[in-house]
Formats: sequence, structure tokens, C-alpha cells
Amino acid sequence: MTGRPSNEDAYATDVLADVLDTMRLSTLIYGRLELEAPWGIQFPGTEAAHIVVVARGGALLEFEGSGTPMALSAGDLALLPHGGSYSLRDAKDSPLHAMEVGACQRAHALGAPLRLGGTGARSTLVTGAFQFGTAPRTLLFEKLPRVIHVAADSSVAGPSLASAVQLLISESTSTRPGATVVMSRLADILLVQAIRTHIAVGGCQKHGLCALADPQIAKALSLIHERPAESWTVESLAAAVALSRSGFAARFSSLVGDPPLEYLARWRMTKAAQLLRESTLPLSEVAEHAGYHSEASFNRAFKRWEGIAPGAYRRERRNRPSLSAATGS
Repeated sequence: MTGRPSNEDAYATDVLADVLDTMRLSTLIYGRLELEAPWGIQFPGTEAAHIVVVARGGALLEFEGSGTPMALSAGDLALLPHGGSYSLRDAKDSPLHAMEVGACQRAHALGAPLRLGGTGARSTLVTGAFQFGTAPRTLLFEKLPRVIHVAADSSVAGPSLASAVQLLISESTSTRPGATVVMSRLADILLVQAIRTHIAVGGCQKHGLCALADPQIAKALSLIHERPAESWTVESLAAAVALSRSGFAARFSSLVGDPPLEYLARWRMTKAAQLLRESTLPLSEVAEHAGYHSEASFNRAFKRWEGIAPGAYRRERRNRPSLSAATGS
């Protein structure tokens, strides 16, 4: 049947959705920047992931350790999944203006773009950030590169990403009620699409989410994410994806970055931590969801992974202020 995703695509989508859901993503759109050369903007370093869409003109993207600036053109998308400080400017020697926290949001709230620069060639950018919850970033996500660049003419990205880019650009000029909500939803789509494009490109140099490009490893990851409490073994996972035990173990470790059972244990603790933060389930039920028949064994395992007992973790994380409260975003 046409129009339906393949099993391989479904496995990859399920895992990616689970990873992002566990990280509890929330979107903070900064807004639209109208810039005239010479211009330059230094964005403060934060843990939030950042997104930059070029609506018109171009920009040079620079960040610590980047070496040669990355050239962005109209219609391009750049995702910085690990956050950190970065700068955008029209030319290499243009002076940088420090972006104040909340400046772009305040301008957007007033229905106007933030304007900077001189009287030269014009560029228009739409920028935003993705704030993560209190969960640590998962192994699959933390192996992403510092920047994912999706060019407007990318043959891999497909028309859906280009359409979302154009919709975001269009909505950034809207003064209609709910425009910010629409932009946030479109930014969420662009985040997923950018990562999917990165996975689809192939030839990844590092393990992590690129493992989802391998159909059998993607299926194994999907099984782990779908049923983390199941008593998986290397043999049962290998059989489920029609590989030999040794071949599966070697391929999984190479692509994911952890051996199968170590990844399983890590994911169980990740999901257990999520339940501790977000639910009122008793520890015995959290342990069961994590695949432990004994609360005592779960307590020992959790403390080994997190360095703190489950009950103390629950109390500490619930009392921790959010990133937006800490930064005033």
C-alpha cells in the first residue's frame, strides 16, 4: 500500500519519539530578526538546543571549535542540539552584538521583529530554542554533532521539511492570535525533521541516533524502548531481528555506542527516573516498570547508575527550579 511508512521507518520514528518525549522538550521561539549589513549577533551559552532558519539573505554561523564559519543561505535550517554559545553575522569581520536574554521574545510579543545592523544588504532570520526537562540527555541524542545543517536544496530532506520552513517563516510575520503557538509547533516539526534528515544522510561518523538508519538495529532499539521491562537477552534480541548473537552484539555496540544489555539497563534507568519525576507511583511499581522484581535490587541498580537512591532522587528533582525560571526566559 502506498503512503504508509515502512517497518524500518516506523521503528526509527518510535525510538526518536520516545527519546524526545523522555527528555521532555518544550519550545521557546525567540522570534524574527530583521538585519542589515554589517550585523553580528552573539547568542549566550545555554543548555537549550537552538534552531536557526534563514528566511532571506544569508549568515555565517560560528561556535567554539568550529574553525571555518558555516555559511547559511535562504531556506536553510541549522540545528544546534547541544546548545552552547554561538554567533551569526553577515561577514567574518562584522562586529558582534550581544543578544540580551528575552530581547527577541519581547519584540515578538509586541508584534515586531528585532532590528539590528547598518544600512546594507538585508537578511531575515527566525530563531528559537528547545528547553529540555530535568532528564539527562540520552545516549542516542548526546552523540549528535554540534550542528546539523539542512540546506534548502537538500535532496534528502524532502518537501515536508521545506514546507515547514516556509510556514514558520510566514507565521513569524503574523500578528494573529495563536501565532506563537503555531510557530512553536512548527519548530517542533523542524527539530524532528532535521534529526531524521541527519539520520537519512548515512555515513555517520559517530554512533547514536544514526543507528536508526540500520533496519535491524532500529528494530532492536524499538523493542527495547517499547518493552523495557521484558527479560531481554542478547540472544532473544538477536533472534527478534534475525541476526546471529555475535553479529548482532558487534553491530549494536558499534552503531549505538553501548553493548545491548548495557543500553537496556541505561534505558530502564532513564524511564525509571522519568516515572520518579513525573508520577506518584510507589517505588515498588516504578521498579516493576523498570524490569525489576525486587524493590531492593532496583534501589541498588538505580543508585549505581544515578549515584543517589530513588526516593532521594524524586525529592531532589521535584524541588529543582526549571531552566526557564533560572534564566528568566
